[in-house]
Amino acid sequence: MNNITVGVVQMVSGMDVNRNVLTMQRLVREAVAQGAEWVVLPEYWPIMGKQDTDKVVLAEPFGQGALQQAMQDLARELNIVLLGGTIPLQSPEAGKVLNTMLTYGRNGELLGRYDKMHLFGFTGIGERYAEADTISHGEVVPNLIIEGIPVAQGVCYDLRFPEFFRAQLPFDVLVLPAAFTHTTGKAHWQTLLTARAIENQCFVLASAQGGIHENGRHTFGHSMMIDPWGDVVISLPEGEGVIVAELNGALLDSVRNKLPALKHRRV
Repeated sequence: MNNITVGVVQMVSGMDVNRNVLTMQRLVREAVAQGAEWVVLPEYWPIMGKQDTDKVVLAEPFGQGALQQAMQDLARELNIVLLGGTIPLQSPEAGKVLNTMLTYGRNGELLGRYDKMHLFGFTGIGERYAEADTISHGEVVPNLIIEGIPVAQGVCYDLRFPEFFRAQLPFDVLVLPAAFTHTTGKAHWQTLLTARAIENQCFVLASAQGGIHENGRHTFGHSMMIDPWGDVVISLPEGEGVIVAELNGALLDSVRNKLPALKHRRV
């Protein structure tokens, strides 16, 4: 794997889609100004609605719409790879959306699409989340190669299913946009990210929502990059911002050569 400088964007998206688009564009530009060649956006970056059904109204048909155009244009203008967090796309199921990550290349071309497969459900003190009420789960395990580098994809709750990522092997980089709740994030976020990095001997790029949103939801943030040995390269606690770091291909090779665990697998 060649070295690549990557930027990870963290947002505290609100209910105003246009404002969220402007924030996304500003933060991507900040990452590029710091040298990023690839930039990762968080889950739900265009909207954190007052109600879960707000995203159903916003949903675009695949291949057209203002959100897709904004990402495509930005990738082309800045000559970057943009891993577009997630946006709502229209679903065949009435009243639901597909929670979709689209990846755009340096010329604005579509490199990949992944519809989130695992849908979050949680009930706690004063909290209830049921994504299946408004989201249709994806059907296809993703496959993505960016500039010769194999990349695994997941979204938020996918992180809890290690076999999902094993099905995508081989890969060198795992990308995970998320909007983890503060409750589950505080308990499990870094532990799960670190486990995925160690067991797959890969770089993990986790781009999160992080803060208290207009709708009252509190997301955990802590966007981070983790190396194949499980060390956190860089992290951002809460609040909007960007982190930028170089992924070192020599380190990836060193870890896999010294401890060839992926070659030792028997299943």
